[in-house]
Amino acid sequence: MRTHTRETQASMTPDRALEFLMAGNGRFTDNLRAHRDLLAQVNETRSGQFPFATILSCIDSRTSAELIFDQGLGDVFSIRIAGNVINDDILGSMEFACKVAGSKLVVVLGHSECGAIKGACDHVQLGNLSTLLNKIEPSVYFERTEVSDRTSKNGVFVQRVAEIQVRRSVEAIVERSVVLREMIERGQVGLIGAMYDVGSGDVTFFRDTWMCGDIKHFYLDVWNRSGAAK
Repeated sequence: MRTHTRETQASMTPDRALEFLMAGNGRFTDNLRAHRDLLAQVNETRSGQFPFATILSCIDSRTSAELIFDQGLGDVFSIRIAGNVINDDILGSMEFACKVAGSKLVVVLGHSECGAIKGACDHVQLGNLSTLLNKIEPSVYFERTEVSDRTSKNGVFVQRVAEIQVRRSVEAIVERSVVLREMIERGQVGLIGAMYDVGSGDVTFFRDTWMCGDIKHFYLDVWNRSGAAK
């Protein structure tokens, strides 16, 4: 598969970038990864990079965005932090990726069995980790369907909190970044939340979080062709 160039990045649209990631995850789960000469891509990207998407995911060792979406060197910006939380440094990285480097899509990718989410559910306190988990605590609070076992031992509860955390991070991006919000409103960049299943390798995109151009407008053809959205 060819390395992205300035020309291919410039011709990319947000919905097309989403299709690329959906197709890549399909290859990953089918164990049909695209053939790439990674050493050649090292040479092709040494003088510049033109990633078409930016993915915020957890530090979990099972959630490498390049592997999950079957992408090569120079294809995506990968931002990783436990619990896929949002802070000013991450927003600045996203702004660089989109406004300066030309990325056309931002994905907030949570995952099942997330240790950070479990830690927040159990209200763990441990040095600097406490500061990070405090950013996830509101997602624990907003999960109101479970009234008895609200701990990490309840897998359904943990999954619901993880999905809420993804949605809250998506909302935080448009609330706290004027740069990204304006690009999204102009249709220059798309934004979406998704969940990765560590048991199957599948990524489920949350259709109701998709933002691009008119905030209420969905690219229905993307969803209809892929069948991968929730």
